[in-house]
Amino acid sequence: MIARCLSGTEGGGNMPMTINQFRQLASYNRWANARLYAAALDLSDQAYRLHIGVLFSSLRGTLNHLLLTDRLWLYRLTGEGDHPNRLDAILYEARAELTRARIAEDNRLIAVVDNYDDAALANLHSYKTTSGMPQSQVLSDILLHLFNHQTHHRGQAHACLSILTGGEPPSLDLLVFRRGGTAQMRNTNPCRFVPQG
Repeated sequence: MIARCLSGTEGGGNMPMTINQFRQLASYNRWANARLYAAALDLSDQAYRLHIGVLFSSLRGTLNHLLLTDRLWLYRLTGEGDHPNRLDAILYEARAELTRARIAEDNRLIAVVDNYDDAALANLHSYKTTSGMPQSQVLSDILLHLFNHQTHHRGQAHACLSILTGGEPPSLDLLVFRRGGTAQMRNTNPCRFVPQG
């Protein structure tokens, strides 16, 4: 409901989001994922895999779910890339591989959003659901869903980190991102933790 009101498609919302706002959300998404993954890479493997009662069982399950749903939506938007069939699939057992894949998908999402303009946001986009049902949605609603879904499950992953460490995970607030911009992201780049080669 909130997303529809923001995009102006239901409930009297009259201020549709602009492509620049979606570009900001795509950049924020990459920044927040970098901070989240940096903290996740600091955990023991046992803690990372521990079942703690979230929807996808563990931090491992939650982070894999986020990657696979981004791949699913990017496939629906572009017709390219992987099309996972199960929402609970574990795409990568190793955190280093998952991190590299996350970085690549975040960069891909930014590139896809950068190719749209304000006019494209109002267009209907047709796709098939995971059950094969054809659907058509306004592109801005699809993008809002994608970013809202990321925020929802990233919040679960953030809670996992709080539970597992007993401490406060890094802030993922949009306003922190806006204050620090891209320079802040460089300080939390998870690539520094990922073995190369």
